[in-house]
Amino acid sequence: MIDAHVHLDKYGDKLPKALDQIRALSIRTLAVSMDVSSFQETQRIAEAEPLIVPAFGVHPWEAFRFASDLSQLEGPLEEACAIGEIGLDYHFVKDESRFEAQRTVFEFFLDAAERSGKLINVHTKGAESDVLESLRRRELSSVIVHWYSGPPELVDEFLDLGVYFTVGVEVLHSKLIRTLAAKLPPDRLLTETDNPGAWEWLAGEVGYPELVGEVEEAVATLRGVPQAELSAQIERNFLDMLSAGGIETGTD
Repeated sequence: MIDAHVHLDKYGDKLPKALDQIRALSIRTLAVSMDVSSFQETQRIAEAEPLIVPAFGVHPWEAFRFASDLSQLEGPLEEACAIGEIGLDYHFVKDESRFEAQRTVFEFFLDAAERSGKLINVHTKGAESDVLESLRRRELSSVIVHWYSGPPELVDEFLDLGVYFTVGVEVLHSKLIRTLAAKLPPDRLLTETDNPGAWEWLAGEVGYPELVGEVEEAVATLRGVPQAELSAQIERNFLDMLSAGGIETGTD
């Protein structure tokens, strides 16, 4: 199975259970970060587990801390094989004075991705049109739009740029997400959990990697295909995306 967006550094003392599930279920995992210290911890976790790809990013919620000195991001960016979580958020961030800092940091990472060809994992909440325009201005090798819940009419415009969309645990609750999951082209579809926090936000309990199996089952049902067929397609998509982003991984 594939978990294309998870925050492993947030598990704390529950991390061993999460890693046991990743290994037992062979979940290929893209582990994103929120800031520099988050990436360092994610790197440490990934060192002992080849199923995990660690990514460095500054989440839009944290961008205000870094916008005035982008040089502090250069070292981790050089080390990372993938970039994320990055993006814009005009929905959960209520202080509009921080939007410019978000844009500064986002553009910095997009410029780096265009130069390096690295994969990026993008947050778009409430800022879908601005993110779309920023992506359009660049030649980017490999882009994931994570947990999209924006205007449905923009989906095709994102797809025209060659992006992949993740479907996560909200597919178990949301009609909007179920509609998206049913209609995405099969070769642009990925699964994620965004755990441990996403399931806690939705259901009031810590979410573990095994939940990606429930996501996969729900998406297969919505699309009217056998789960094994969907799983194989999503794995192909994930490996193609990693390859486009210059990341080599085992295919056993």
